[in-house]
This record gives sequence, C-alpha cells and structure tokens, in this order.
Amino acid sequence: MIATLRYRDAVAAIRFLRDAFGFRELLVVPGADETVAHAELTHGSGMVMVSSITDGGDGRTPFEAGPAWLYVIVDDVQAHYDRAVAGGAEIVSEPKKEEYGGSSYTAADPEGNQWTFGSYRPEGW
Repeated sequence: MIATLRYRDAVAAIRFLRDAFGFRELLVVPGADETVAHAELTHGSGMVMVSSITDGGDGRTPFEAGPAWLYVIVDDVQAHYDRAVAGGAEIVSEPKKEEYGGSSYTAADPEGNQWTFGSYRPEGW
C-alpha cells in the first residue's frame, strides 16, 4: 500500500518532508504554474505519493488536501524527533514509550497532516 497526499503547496510540502522528516525524492513531475503533478517520496522501505490539489481541469481526479494521519517506522525515534524539531516541524506529541511496544512521537506538516514516527514494527513487517 502506498499513501497518496494532496497539498495546496506541494513544492513546499516536498521540501518540508525531505528536510524535516528525512524523505528522499525518488521522482517529482512538475505540473503547470509551479504545482506538482506527481511525486514519489521514500522513507526506509515505505513510500508516499504527493501532488498538488486540483479542480480536475488538468485531467487529474479532483481532490482537496488532507488532513491525514500516517505512521512511519524509524530505527531511532529520538534522532528522528531531533531532526524534525530542527526542521521546524510542529510537535503534536513528544517521544514516549508505547504500551504495545516501541516508542513514537507525532508531528504535523505545514498543511496539518499528522505524522507519527515510531519504532514499533507489527509482527511480520
């Protein structure tokens, strides 16, 4: 499964996801007027697709921006948290131990999507 997010300012969102959260740009297809038609960003073995919102006039399915809530597995929660703070992320919840195992924290991106970064890996993952 690959999550797909639409942003009002996808160019800024991609920059934020890269700088604050450590995503890597695999592919970015520019759209008209400094928009993003399609982008693929990876983090570890996961991926998220990102594009600009559209009213459908560009041939893409109309869809507004978030909000969404995503979980991303990281090896070192504290180091990731420190990077997010340095990158200007709004911290929603501080790093904490989870009752089901591992630890996590949650941050918001500039358009209000919630990102939980944690060390918990479901069995078989």
